[in-house]
Amino acid sequence: MKPAEEYILNQPEPFRSILLHLQVIIEATLPEVELLFKWRVPFYYIGKSPICYLNVTKGYVDVGFWSAQYFTEYVDKLEADKRKYVMSIRYNSIAQIDEIVFIKLLQQANLYKNEKFITN
Repeated sequence: MKPAEEYILNQPEPFRSILLHLQVIIEATLPEVELLFKWRVPFYYIGKSPICYLNVTKGYVDVGFWSAQYFTEYVDKLEADKRKYVMSIRYNSIAQIDEIVFIKLLQQANLYKNEKFITN
């Protein structure tokens, strides 16, 4: 079993179910993605470009997007915390996942996957 898959399957509930649900949506929306294990969390890449990562932390699943600073839709659903470039959407339960919003975020991540960070 790959380390990223092991990470997902070893999470306690409800996080395992959330991660598995997100995994299905990601792979159905962007069939060319590859699931890798980087920085001790599952990362989805297309080629050499990161699309998003999945991380269980502080009581929720954090789905981080590297290219979020370019997003134009559903930015209000994203959290930046103290991160300069990465923004994420967070889920405590499967019921919180709005698939339309999540798919649109994935599509934007794919659209802007080759953009560089804006450093003002």
